[in-house]
Amino acid sequence: MRLPPFSALAALEAAARHRSYSRAADELFVTHGAISQQIRKLEDELGVRLFLRKGNRMEPTVTGAALAASVTDALSSLKHGVQAARNAACGPIVVSTGAAFATRWLVTRLARLSAETGELDLTVRVEDRVSDLSTDGVDVALRFGMGPWTGVESVRLLSERLFPVCSPALLLRHPIRQPEDLLTAPLLRHTALPWSAWFSAMGLPSPTLPPSLGFDDTSMMLDAAAQGLGVALARSGLSERDLRDGRLVRPLAGAVEVNTGHHFVWRADNPKLARILKLRDWFVAETMDSREP
Repeated sequence: MRLPPFSALAALEAAARHRSYSRAADELFVTHGAISQQIRKLEDELGVRLFLRKGNRMEPTVTGAALAASVTDALSSLKHGVQAARNAACGPIVVSTGAAFATRWLVTRLARLSAETGELDLTVRVEDRVSDLSTDGVDVALRFGMGPWTGVESVRLLSERLFPVCSPALLLRHPIRQPEDLLTAPLLRHTALPWSAWFSAMGLPSPTLPPSLGFDDTSMMLDAAAQGLGVALARSGLSERDLRDGRLVRPLAGAVEVNTGHHFVWRADNPKLARILKLRDWFVAETMDSREP
């Protein structure tokens, strides 16, 4: 069944509520004649009288009043739907990120991010798990891995390179001029990032490491390296700040390329999509210079 034009139904609803074509016209910013014409066309289409004139008032008939009540309910439902859509597009953009990336990379850029994107309503949720962008109330995920992920859009921000880092003080105590020198240096261990990957890429046999400090948190391991406790195998994206500030140095040139990296992840059907894409473009531009070895 084809519905009458929305403008005719809106005219009917306003006229029935005000009992006046003139007041309905004022509310809808049209002329008295436009309201009269809309209702006359509606009566012709439905084949029934919708209003009767009683003095200066336009009284809806029983059918007109019933139809107007239905239109009122429909308009109320539409208003709630539009407001819900508007509210969904507002509110904070919730960003889920791992602890190491949040503290080593993101936190140093938050002020510039807000200033350059105009996005002031941002909530950073630090969690070392893969959040569900459909059910966890998360709008954007900064994920580490290979990607892609099912049901979401993603763009790679940083590819990972691995290289040794240490404090300037440790380098004075244990000069490291070639890869072999690491065989006698104190090496810090990461439970998910074995030194064997780096030694193998350098064409050296993986050494049997003596008992040493081990970590499952990258930030803590890099802090330990900065304190001079040993040499850490660092990921490029997470050691940038410490290298820039001089807390850590790279004793050797060269790096090992790996397949994992940091990604910006979002859902294409998110009501905040326009704001999310603006953030995505900022992150892509921010990491542009860091992508080349």
